[in-house]
Amino acid sequence: MTSPPSTEQLHDRPRPTSLPDLFVAFTVLALQGFGGVLAIVQRELVERKRWLTQDEFIEDWAVAQIMPGPNVVNLSMMIGARYFGLRGALTALAGMLAVPLVLILLLAVVHARFADNTYVAGALRGMAAVSAGLIAAAGLKLSTALARSPVPLPWCLAIVAVGFVLVALLKFPLAYVLLGLGSLGCILAYRKLR
Repeated sequence: MTSPPSTEQLHDRPRPTSLPDLFVAFTVLALQGFGGVLAIVQRELVERKRWLTQDEFIEDWAVAQIMPGPNVVNLSMMIGARYFGLRGALTALAGMLAVPLVLILLLAVVHARFADNTYVAGALRGMAAVSAGLIAAAGLKLSTALARSPVPLPWCLAIVAVGFVLVALLKFPLAYVLLGLGSLGCILAYRKLR
């Protein structure tokens, strides 16, 4: 695990220049996120803007996933708070939710009108397949971090496989799987780091 960036390190690399910059960045990010946002968030924040390193992104994303609420919203608030405190967290939250909320309300009206149309139903099924592909691609891209993990690779792969089987095939509640396998991962990492 890497230590959190120092204030000096945060000032030595790109960062949001103002609250409006933060708001616009997260609004643009939210508008790109159809279905699977992980790949988009990683590309925007790590590769394009360079507000986070790959390791910081993985650690922050892990924390965002175990907090209640949507992962990307949690992450946006963490990043906003990192650079601008509470005002930054609220600005990032507003950026993630304001414009997408208006669009969702408009789309709900349109969907109610055309929901029975076979073309609309087919388009929605196609979008679900694209979302699944985005999530799989993001998982593969982030899997490179497993090489630096304190948990041995065979254990990581076993945890992934068991998690997939429990959630996707056996339909176990995600909270229980996360608690059980997450605890196992934490114990393995703790033992290796100690």
